[in-house]
Amino acid sequence: MTVAADTRDAEKPSSLMIAAASVGNALEWFDLLIYGYFAVTISKLFFPSSDPTVSLLLALGTFGAAYLVRPLGALVLGAYADRAGRKASMMVSILLMMLGTLLMAVMPTYKSIGVVAPIAVLIARLLQGFSVGGEFGSVTSFLVEHGPHRRGYFAAYQWAGQGLAAVLASLFGVILTTQLTSDQVNDWGWRVPYIFGLLIGPVGFYIRGKVAETPEFIAAERARAPVRELLATQWHRVLLAIGVSVVSNSSNYIILYMPTYAIRQLHLPPSSGFIATLMGALILMIGAPFAGHWSDRVGRTRIMLIASVLFLVTAYPSFLLLTSVGTLAILVAVVCWLDLVKTSYSGVLPSLLADLFPTRTRGTGMALSYNISVPIFGGFAPFISAWLIARTGDARAPSFYLMATAALSVVALSLVARRLRIR
Repeated sequence: MTVAADTRDAEKPSSLMIAAASVGNALEWFDLLIYGYFAVTISKLFFPSSDPTVSLLLALGTFGAAYLVRPLGALVLGAYADRAGRKASMMVSILLMMLGTLLMAVMPTYKSIGVVAPIAVLIARLLQGFSVGGEFGSVTSFLVEHGPHRRGYFAAYQWAGQGLAAVLASLFGVILTTQLTSDQVNDWGWRVPYIFGLLIGPVGFYIRGKVAETPEFIAAERARAPVRELLATQWHRVLLAIGVSVVSNSSNYIILYMPTYAIRQLHLPPSSGFIATLMGALILMIGAPFAGHWSDRVGRTRIMLIASVLFLVTAYPSFLLLTSVGTLAILVAVVCWLDLVKTSYSGVLPSLLADLFPTRTRGTGMALSYNISVPIFGGFAPFISAWLIARTGDARAPSFYLMATAALSVVALSLVARRLRIR
């Protein structure tokens, strides 16, 4: 197909482009969230121990370990996106995620195959981590380059897709924990979401196969070695991109930890945490495009600075209220508040990251910087939260971590605004 034909194809309705990015993105994040939401169940089935806390830490540690390979996935798939195209990288990432989902769906438990079970879970998580490592840069580049005059709005569907994933994962959590007994959930119920993921995976793959490459990528000069060029000439932008991603990641995985927190610290029924995350996920799914649209009008750093300061000053009071009252209503209110602030921040983040890098290294730059930030400040956030609580005996300890990461992002955003003049 000629460049002219590719460009004409790329002018298809924006709804198809958004669907191609969001459906596949939602599937990939759905699989990751299911593991986090069912961490207590998975810890019993695959990491049994006489001490439930040890089992949970092993399960959460395995969850976090997948994030260690995300920078590798970012390097490989991000560079592939800058050389072969955004669409090509998106197709590879969704195939890898489907393979990881298949492993989780059919995996025998520790009781059946012994130590092979947790090793196989780790392999599945590493596959998913590698896949998602390339997904962020490819999908965000795809969205902003199909909507160059509305970058904030289009890029926000990166997080709207993740919100959709959280809605689906939370719905499964609510339904399974309210309609099945604890034994049924442990026996087979936890596998149902993974089977669902296997069913919708081909749909996402099909839709992605129908879209065209972005006009901006087609017109741009290709980088022969995007990783080398990025690290040699744009390393300072990579550092700033890591910094502005910090509180987005920490808040995301603190919220993901809330179903476990509700069970272990507040002693609420398992469905309570899922109800709270469902309500919060709806806010993210619906609100992210509004935040992105707002950033196109008033600027990105201003909105994100306000949101990060709100995290800084409200995290502790939120957890104080949660531990003092600890009812379902308060849990829902706190999670919804955290998701509202997160939506204001994360809905704008992808377009700001896209603004930091030129087209020829955009896929690599966004994927690498974001996925360095994720394992350090996000993937291990549930583990760090559980460890801090166990170490200090203070159920409010997760708020300290959230406040510290918010402060880091305030500094990074200030540097982006002052030194790079990106508003």
